[in-house]
Amino acid sequence: MESLNYMTDDELVQLYAEGSNEAFDILLMRHKNKVFSYIFTAIKDRDEANDLFQETLIKAIMTIRQGKYTEKGRFTQWLLRIAHNLIIDSYRKDKNENTISNEEYGTDLLNDIKLYDDGLEEYWAKENALNEIVVLIDQLPENQQIIVRKRFFKDQSFKEIADEEGISINTALGRMRYALINLKKLATENNIYMEV
Repeated sequence: MESLNYMTDDELVQLYAEGSNEAFDILLMRHKNKVFSYIFTAIKDRDEANDLFQETLIKAIMTIRQGKYTEKGRFTQWLLRIAHNLIIDSYRKDKNENTISNEEYGTDLLNDIKLYDDGLEEYWAKENALNEIVVLIDQLPENQQIIVRKRFFKDQSFKEIADEEGISINTALGRMRYALINLKKLATENNIYMEV
């Protein structure tokens, strides 16, 4: 492991893509403080920053393992861009949750931001894809289903999930990682586009 410390980020990424978990550990040690600080500065909430940091790592892991990492010489910037996009998504989600509702009309077409951003056809396509993914979640092992549902449908933090399930945060993250790997595989087998 000592010799790994002298390798460039790109060399470590290549080793990790080939299966060396130690290589990713070195990458994490090199960049975790900068990435977490960036997220925390924007979010100003330690628990949410931790969640976004973990999601950043999961996206990075998935991209590297799938052989889709192409940012030669710019690993730090690439990680920060993933984190930045997750921060933006978090802000958008908060914005959508704070829209004014006109429930007495039965629907809220005036304030439903996603209808304006993507158009109605795009919205229904995404809804259909989401329904297909929900069916795929049912095919996961039960311990992975629980983590996915609590994280994405109940919007719980990894800490909350770990506390409720009586497991460590690392176990929760590991189950999420395997769930995402399995979902991607199932989606590919069923010709369902799934952005991870």
